Amino acid sequence: MKILVINNHGQYNHRIYRSLRYLKIPTEILANTTSLEDIEGKDPLGLILGGGPDLERSGNSQDYVENLDYPILGICLGHQIIARAYGGETGSAGIESYAKNTINILDENDIFLGLGKTMDVWTSHKDEVKTLPSEFKLLATSDLCDIEAMKHKTKPIYGIQFHPEVHHTEKGHLIFENFNRVCLEVQNRK
Repeated sequence: MKILVINNHGQYNHRIYRSLRYLKIPTEILANTTSLEDIEGKDPLGLILGGGPDLERSGNSQDYVENLDYPILGICLGHQIIARAYGGETGSAGIESYAKNTINILDENDIFLGLGKTMDVWTSHKDEVKTLPSEFKLLATSDLCDIEAMKHKTKPIYGIQFHPEVHHTEKGHLIFENFNRVCLEVQNRK
């Protein structure tokens, strides 16, 4: 079983794939036009929705969120897709961010396990989640973005605005290791 990385045409999607490979986490990268049936046929451990230039090029990504029952981690555009699928609002960021930023972790459980109260991350976005979906709780915030990370209240679905796959995000590998642990826990309960 593998974690499937959904390529939303972002500059870092292949880095997500390579980061998982370096961590010895089985993975495969797929186009965001892959059908729901083909995704299900691969019996994934979980999905990572990568970043991308805009929602217009996000292919079937929102369908995956709405129709598949696997753990999901959305990164940047993937985070925004998850928010929209659950009724949250997205829009232009007050400040376009292409720099290092410090996030404040409000809930260290799940994907932030072992990372402490703050984390230096790399951000690269012009859009962001503006309104948290009602079924989600806030996990992290920053001076640049009110909703840096979120989690569904009952499902293993997470969204993060920043990029854990790049070198500038300290301890970014722990986000992937923690998400893999969540995926394995879900699989073991089936």
